[in-house]
Amino acid sequence: MKSIIGLFCGIIFGAGLTVSQMVNPLKVFNFLDVFGHWDPSLAFVMMGALTVFGIGYFLFLKPRTHAINGEDMPLIPKGAIDKQLLVGASLFGIGWGLTGICPGPGIANLGSLNPDILVFVAVMTVGLIIGNKLQR
Repeated sequence: MKSIIGLFCGIIFGAGLTVSQMVNPLKVFNFLDVFGHWDPSLAFVMMGALTVFGIGYFLFLKPRTHAINGEDMPLIPKGAIDKQLLVGASLFGIGWGLTGICPGPGIANLGSLNPDILVFVAVMTVGLIIGNKLQR
């Protein structure tokens, strides 16, 4: 059942990325091009996502200090914001800005069989493998 729920959520997420045109790298480039052909629509996508998250978080999830199974679950674990997180977030942001694609839209775009997307996902996979090996 957990896998079916995960699949359903993934399909909804992918459909949302497609409808909002987040799978289109030009959408990201035009959002970042403030002094050129700026397209603010990406900000509305982000505001919509944050609104839905915020409502769901405060109505249904409510901040908890313990998980359902009883384990401690602080909102932000101690030591969570460290050098490793900041470097990783910076690399992610640089990659997104350079390519106009982030992992979610990249995977959602695999069905297009676009060679650029296939290369992006392949290189992203190699990066994940290298990152995991370096972390060990």
